[in-house]
Amino acid sequence: MNDWPGGWSDDNRGNRYGRGSSSAQPEGARVMRQVRRGPAAPPGQGYGGVPQQPSYVNGQGHGGYGDDTAYDDGYDSGYNTGQVYGGGPGGPGGRGTHEPRPAPNWRRRIKLTAITLATVLVVTTVATYFWADGKLNREVDLSKVIERPEAGEGTNYLIVGSDSREGMTAEQKKELHTGSAEGKRTDSMMILHTGSGAPTLISLPRDSNVTIPSFVGSDSGKTYPGTGRQTKLNAAYAEDGPELLVRTVEANTGLHIDHYVEIGFAGFANIVDSVGGVEIDIPQDIKDSKSGADFKKGKQTLNGEEALAFVRTRYALAGSDLDRTKNQQKFLSALANQVATPGTVLNPFKLYPTMGAGLDSLIVDKDMGLWDLASMFWAMKGVSGGEGKSMNMPISGNAANGNLQWNTAKVKQLVEQLKNDETVTVSGN
Repeated sequence: MNDWPGGWSDDNRGNRYGRGSSSAQPEGARVMRQVRRGPAAPPGQGYGGVPQQPSYVNGQGHGGYGDDTAYDDGYDSGYNTGQVYGGGPGGPGGRGTHEPRPAPNWRRRIKLTAITLATVLVVTTVATYFWADGKLNREVDLSKVIERPEAGEGTNYLIVGSDSREGMTAEQKKELHTGSAEGKRTDSMMILHTGSGAPTLISLPRDSNVTIPSFVGSDSGKTYPGTGRQTKLNAAYAEDGPELLVRTVEANTGLHIDHYVEIGFAGFANIVDSVGGVEIDIPQDIKDSKSGADFKKGKQTLNGEEALAFVRTRYALAGSDLDRTKNQQKFLSALANQVATPGTVLNPFKLYPTMGAGLDSLIVDKDMGLWDLASMFWAMKGVSGGEGKSMNMPISGNAANGNLQWNTAKVKQLVEQLKNDETVTVSGN
């Protein structure tokens, strides 16, 4: 027994594919029995009014195995209904079963973006802090200073500009007109007081007459008793470095020094160049072959080499060292103002080179932190902006040895006002 209609067998069907077929072409997928895809149409009628097609089983129509009972295997090919290629739900031509894509949650996106930016900012700030803190050269040990006066209100910084040529090449020494002297001396010394009120910047002329007190050698640890020896202030630094300089300033003023900051020739020039130069108003024509200064009166932007020549010039000035200290104050305040501008602070391509140049060249005390250093710069910026006061240590004339003699009464009043963190009313003239 076989399944071919009308007793046909495999032998006599030849190459024909279906009953009554005269060619070797299949009649179509509708003659194949498949799994039903959709609901059955009413008997005798296809979907949408199309008549049901016969199944050609055992030579019959849509019936069963030769009887009159309609055989329904539950199959509807869908070819006559249009459900296979676009007529049914979910097909290309139907309405589809996918829900529409929800609208973007902008509030959530903005929140995530803000959190991400805040995280990046915090991580960058912390990393920058530790990077900068690690670059500070904490070489000065103020614990070696003996017989110190009591600390007052506010903070006092001793800022020193040295003539150190350490690390400079012969070509740099020539370009910067520094000479080739060995060792280190101080070209400038200033006390910056910061507190609850406006900052005060006081220059200590290098030729100030001072008494060298008893001190402990910074390297030897040996105690050297005071003999009443009088000399220039910068000689204390040359004799035993920063520790003796701090000891001498404190002993001759009675003012407690909280922090020490020093910068050399090369470092000073590098900082100026890293910020793209510093604009300053020069009050008069200056020409000095020893410092290399050659300036015309008026506003101009000085690069590192020019800035160093400007702050070192004294022989071309009528007031010599006293006029030089005023120029140093003026320029350092302008430099601090330039460093603290948004164009530097908010620009990483300027901020990091500036910080690198400055921190590499600064020598500070062991207790100096980045916040202390930042406070110092902001205070100097305030002096530049007119919020503070800049002055020389009050001078009364020349001592017997030719050095500049401080005005004892005015110095005492000045120190009391600084200790109490009061507005300074003393004049440096």
